[in-house]
Amino acid sequence: MGTDTLRSQPADEAAERRREQRGWYFYDWACSVYSTSVLTVFLGPYLTSVAKSAADPDGFVHPLGIPVRAGSFFAYTVSASVIVSILVMPLAGAAADRTGRKKPLLALAAYVGAAATTGLFFLDGDRYLLGGFLLIVANSSVAVSMVVYNSYLPQIAPPEERDAVSSRGWAFGYAAGSLVLVLNLILFTAHDSFGLSESMAVRICLASAGIWWGAFTLVPLKRLRDRGRTPSEAPTAQGWRQLAATVRDMRGKPLTLSFLFAYLIYNDGIQTVISQASVYGSEELGLSQSTLITAVLMVQVLAVAGALGMGRLARTYGAKRTILGSLIAWTLTLAAGYFLPAGAPVWFFVLAAGIGLVLGGSQALSRSLFSHLVPPGKEAEYFSAYEMSDRGMSWLGPLLFGVTYQLTGSYRDAIISLVVFFVVGFVLLARVPVARAISDAGNLLPERI
Repeated sequence: MGTDTLRSQPADEAAERRREQRGWYFYDWACSVYSTSVLTVFLGPYLTSVAKSAADPDGFVHPLGIPVRAGSFFAYTVSASVIVSILVMPLAGAAADRTGRKKPLLALAAYVGAAATTGLFFLDGDRYLLGGFLLIVANSSVAVSMVVYNSYLPQIAPPEERDAVSSRGWAFGYAAGSLVLVLNLILFTAHDSFGLSESMAVRICLASAGIWWGAFTLVPLKRLRDRGRTPSEAPTAQGWRQLAATVRDMRGKPLTLSFLFAYLIYNDGIQTVISQASVYGSEELGLSQSTLITAVLMVQVLAVAGALGMGRLARTYGAKRTILGSLIAWTLTLAAGYFLPAGAPVWFFVLAAGIGLVLGGSQALSRSLFSHLVPPGKEAEYFSAYEMSDRGMSWLGPLLFGVTYQLTGSYRDAIISLVVFFVVGFVLLARVPVARAISDAGNLLPERI
């Protein structure tokens, strides 16, 4: 009987791990709708139109008395939300490590963000400041929640499973984004049939993303479990002091720090393309909202296949080589975007297809690769630094995009300026000896990396 019990333990642990993994996937399912429907599709063009309605005759709004071209307001607000994230995320990472109670922190961040997103229903007229405030709250909340969410990955997946588990999480997120975008497209294109104005249809789409986010967050909160603080975690360090300690610790692991810096650069470009693509399509190319929704829906569908496909490529060629290949594809696709003719949706769809095929995989494999570089017992604090690179430090791209437009009045110049992030990120990542970085972090080397 004792032998049977011992034999059943690995099977029971594997079943529990699979259960947690399935619950973990559902937070991507919950919050990715915000990134897709709100940040990528609707809010950029809509908030820009609201800002333009509040602008002076020269096309400027004046938040806090600062003259800002209305077309740059959304990009600047995204940058501001990132700065707020930088201030808050270290507190979340420190609290998660100090207490070991990650689920309450995940719940708090998720529901604050979901409430702010739902509040976008009240964005109309010339209330551009309300839209900017809610965007800052929602964007910083999703960043904080991802600190906690990502820190679960090393705990719920052994090294050999992480590429696949991380890729499935991204695939879940893009599948949810696709499903909700189909519903958004139906509502928006047929808003007259539903007795709604175009503005009201957009506001409903924005608010529904917040409701979706809050509802499906219940699944990971039920499935994931807290493990308590491990002995290697410092119980007295808090907030920025914890972040400073993490950075000092990373200085002793320079290869981990080198990867994080490379990721900071190229991911800044990815995040900016995600948030500004719809503004580029609507303002520079003159494409309709329905065309933009369809294009982003294509991105979502292809991103599911791309995330899973790049996960398979990583098993053959290694995560690092696969990410480097995706950065080449990002560079070529973005450069081609500069030459897109206005009023030609077919070419915009071709560009969207290229983005979709590399979007999910480049992010998913970066997350799983970083998980191998985290010393055991320091998951939350290291992923706090990672999330600052993922969302928290992605302020330079939107700022560059906004300033370029403010100075030139051309979104084409703004979009081509982002190529530098992918080129520099490629060079920096290529220089990182990943296998040695994993060993230096004290982790087992996977069969293929």
